[in-house]
Amino acid sequence: MADKQLSDLVLERKECAKCGAIWINGKHMFRGTAASYDRSELDLAGLVCNKLGDEQCINPMKGKDGGDTWKKRLEDLDKLSEDND
Repeated sequence: MADKQLSDLVLERKECAKCGAIWINGKHMFRGTAASYDRSELDLAGLVCNKLGDEQCINPMKGKDGGDTWKKRLEDLDKLSEDND
């Protein structure tokens, strides 16, 4: 029997002790959906880390401006509500 060729696949998982956010192989993944996109760390910073983060926070975008925020989401909802009136 020939030797099996093995994969060099490696998975590294990091979890923020503060909020539970997860990074797999250095890429932020949203819990429950495993969704990820290029600005997800910045959105996480705007929604969570910049308000609630502390020295435990491992998000590299913590403290950066931009991304999604609760204020921006409320403005979007208000606009949708106005459009439906």
